[in-house]
Amino acid sequence: MKLGAHYLGDDRCQFTVWGPKLDSAAVLIVSQDNRLEPMVRQDDGYWTLAATDIPPGTRYMYQLNGGEARPDPASHLQPDGVHAASEVVDHHFQWTDQDWSGVPLEAMIIYELHVGTFTPEGTFDAIVARLPKLRELGITAIELMPIAQYPGNHPPQAATHDHDYRNWGYDGAYVYGVQNSYGGPVGLKRLVDACHQAGIAVILDVVYNHFGPEGNYISAFGPYFTEVYLTPWGSAVNYDDRHSPEVRNFFIQNAVYWLRHYHLDGLRLDAVHAIYDLGARHFLEELADTVATLSAEVGRKLYLIAESDLNDPRIVRSIEQGGYGIDAQWSDDFHHALYALLTNDRSGYYEDFGKCEHLAKAFQQSFVYDWQYSQHRQRYHGRVPQGCAPSQFIVCIQNHDQIGNRLMGERLSQLMSFEALKLAAGAVILSPYIPLLFMGEEYGETAPFTYFVSHSDPSLIEAVRQGRKQEFAAFHCEGEPLDPEAVETFLMCKLNWEQRQAGKQQILWSFYQQLIQLRQTLPALHQIDGDALEVSFIETDRIVWWRRWDAEQQTLCLMNFNSQEVTIQPMWLGDRWQKQLDSAEAAWMGTGSRLLAEISSATSLTLSPQSLAVYKVV
Repeated sequence: MKLGAHYLGDDRCQFTVWGPKLDSAAVLIVSQDNRLEPMVRQDDGYWTLAATDIPPGTRYMYQLNGGEARPDPASHLQPDGVHAASEVVDHHFQWTDQDWSGVPLEAMIIYELHVGTFTPEGTFDAIVARLPKLRELGITAIELMPIAQYPGNHPPQAATHDHDYRNWGYDGAYVYGVQNSYGGPVGLKRLVDACHQAGIAVILDVVYNHFGPEGNYISAFGPYFTEVYLTPWGSAVNYDDRHSPEVRNFFIQNAVYWLRHYHLDGLRLDAVHAIYDLGARHFLEELADTVATLSAEVGRKLYLIAESDLNDPRIVRSIEQGGYGIDAQWSDDFHHALYALLTNDRSGYYEDFGKCEHLAKAFQQSFVYDWQYSQHRQRYHGRVPQGCAPSQFIVCIQNHDQIGNRLMGERLSQLMSFEALKLAAGAVILSPYIPLLFMGEEYGETAPFTYFVSHSDPSLIEAVRQGRKQEFAAFHCEGEPLDPEAVETFLMCKLNWEQRQAGKQQILWSFYQQLIQLRQTLPALHQIDGDALEVSFIETDRIVWWRRWDAEQQTLCLMNFNSQEVTIQPMWLGDRWQKQLDSAEAAWMGTGSRLLAEISSATSLTLSPQSLAVYKVV
């Protein structure tokens, strides 16, 4: 059953809402006469209405049991915010991407961005002008942080600036609704169409584990929640309790809606470990099955990428192998191992990391904790991802969570040296996994990225503030976090895009570009194969190195995480190796390199502090 208001043309519209325990439902046409159209109850608790004289742009709400009127839970657009009427959307659009065949997952270089802070305007249209520069960098996919309608300035009619609506997007109350301040449905379609013309895929971050607290009227319609489980956001979404089939349908249809109507290339599923489903057929499996069917229908592969805290390979294993069939998942262990080694930070969950051994293992199999005891969790955690391909894991050194989880939202550019930034970039981009960059990382953006919201309820605002303080207490952070409700907090998170044009930041941008080119052109790096990888480390010297190969060529990468230079003897035999990249060289504003242009097994190697070098066999 397709939910929401579906415009049929000729000012006709089909309205459908699920309300199994309602005695009556009607569509309230919000206009001068506030026309009320009764709905008819169908099977499984759905209410429908086929209405005429409903042109696109018509505002409407649902009146429940003859009482208060509420926005549509499956609203495609909330033009005046989360508390006001929904709007009928005509999804007809002049697409120009008919020849678009997508980007294979293994070829993706993903760029995560937040629409509201990526540009001064904070809109979908404003992103389009920056696509050529992203393509020049080597980006092949952008990942949009959630765009489902979230709260904004109140009353909504007073919202005249982009900062009147400010939120990370994970507080969305309308999972079908395209954020009005970003440009609504048409703006999103223009962005996706432009991306495809530029050869860039588009992945959308969606939240299927909770609804935002403000504007959340969905419980008035039906049992969308269950008290069987609790989540960090309260009661869990009802995926396996009574009446759960229609709740599952609500989210399954949502995924189809985004992929079909907006030509998206994939969805990133937020925190799937908080999707509780003990049924024999997990929701994720049903979702993967549905998307696979849609992929066959549209003639190109559509991807699902999960964020998971479980280190469970079942998420990405095929359904035939007893898995859920999700295409890829984020690897937190890779980030934590690399970050802890670079910064010596041992607060919070970083206490489980910090050794070269951890990073070497992350390079080898993504999961560091594969049913080992975690001191931070005080339990055993994870499972060996046997049989999983490297292309099934997304790795990064910065993302919205890892930056925003810091007290002041500092980026790595504020936490470590220029040499360490280059080392971190090389470790991620040249890994056998799919690299993800966070907006501005490629040039060492100095603006913070911390949590920001705009709520109308003072008690909710205070709850958010206290919640942030409690989160930081777990990391033993001292001091007051930035006020998430303040306009200034949002504005200081806007990118300083012009920084990429001069000095060390321009050099860093070029270094990222060179790393991406190496990944895409060196055969041993271009070919993602976990069996053609050898990793080793010297713990006392803080050295990690790896060798990758294919039928044509071998590539070697040396990484020094020591703040001092280190001399080592080669640990491989034979062959002559020619240098391809050295972060310590003057060309990259390095501290100076003592590595030869060509080396062999007889050559001792002196690695500069916090440096990375790449060689290939000649």
